[in-house]
Amino acid sequence: MSIDADTYRKTLGRWATGVTIVTARAGDEVHGMTASDFAGVSLDPPLVMVCVDKNANTLGVIQKGGNLCVNLLAADQEALSNKFASKKEEWTRFEGLDCATAHTGAPLIPGAIESLDCEVVAMHDAGDHIIVVGRVEAVVSGEGDPLLYYAGGYRALAGTDDA
Repeated sequence: MSIDADTYRKTLGRWATGVTIVTARAGDEVHGMTASDFAGVSLDPPLVMVCVDKNANTLGVIQKGGNLCVNLLAADQEALSNKFASKKEEWTRFEGLDCATAHTGAPLIPGAIESLDCEVVAMHDAGDHIIVVGRVEAVVSGEGDPLLYYAGGYRALAGTDDA
């Protein structure tokens, strides 16, 4: 028995996630995208994973540069999440952003509550996505509550001013 794509998407949408912007650099080329398919993998060594659509332009930059930065977005960064999720004018996503870098040179999104700067250590084919595993080389911490996504919309933590 197999389920259809719409049922599967709706089912996964019932899993609350944080929202990230994954960035990468290959020489002078930078790119980034909004992603919620992110998880910790290992404490020792510190590894994380992110699932990237095979058609995403960011994947090519990750592959060429061998790096990525997973930026955990703050609750007030909904507009930035939408900008990095849209295919419209995607090569202008970084305009107006004053991004710093850490170890790998991948952009750190200003205002993120955490940025995990990673060297790519493995890539695994997984259907229409590639699972990218990165070794965390640096962490830059910010402040604030996380931006959350559930059932097709952004949410706030219960008990916060945004709730």
